[in-house]
Amino acid sequence: MAEDRIYFMTSSTSSENNLEDTFLTLERESSGLFKDRSSKFFYYAIPVKDEEEIKDFLKELRKKHYDARHHCYAWSLGNDGMNYRANDDGEPNHSAGDPILGQIRSFNITNCLIVVVRYFGGTKLGISGLINAYKTSAALAIEENEIKEELITIRIKVQFPYADLNEVMKLVKNFDLSILNQEMGLDCKMTLEVRMGLENQIKTSLQDILTLKIID
Repeated sequence: MAEDRIYFMTSSTSSENNLEDTFLTLERESSGLFKDRSSKFFYYAIPVKDEEEIKDFLKELRKKHYDARHHCYAWSLGNDGMNYRANDDGEPNHSAGDPILGQIRSFNITNCLIVVVRYFGGTKLGISGLINAYKTSAALAIEENEIKEELITIRIKVQFPYADLNEVMKLVKNFDLSILNQEMGLDCKMTLEVRMGLENQIKTSLQDILTLKIID
């Protein structure tokens, strides 16, 4: 049976400190091949948003590499990598999934999945050789990709009289906000996407419009 190790992390940032509102992730899917003493290691890295995406991608790879002995992987999810998983898929414990996960940590990325598919070449690599091969494959998968910064956003719902629409739209323009949903009428409703670091500032500006209500 493949062994999964699931971890959950809690942020060490105090509530009194300013929260970061960005995180690093991968730009696209990348793939390639690393060879070591006749063993082939096909590596894949892809940005993901949830475990369903991860399951779907792993399923497709198992179809593509149906004859491979091992499909080892690691993933990290959450704006600060709050949960992650490592899987050795039949390799000796901690020789495959953990080295892959280590590279995800080393590059400080999250919301990503890295898979390394191994075809045994007839020569045993030993524990240290396996660790090096999976670590190298994971590093190559990331280096051949692009790392991008993404904003952490929240949603703010507001309600206001139609007469104040112009004031609200000025605020939307000044803060470069995205309108996710809106209902126009005598009483208007609007859902705004807001950068987390600007939440308090934007709420203060919204509350300056006396007839506007922020809906929980």
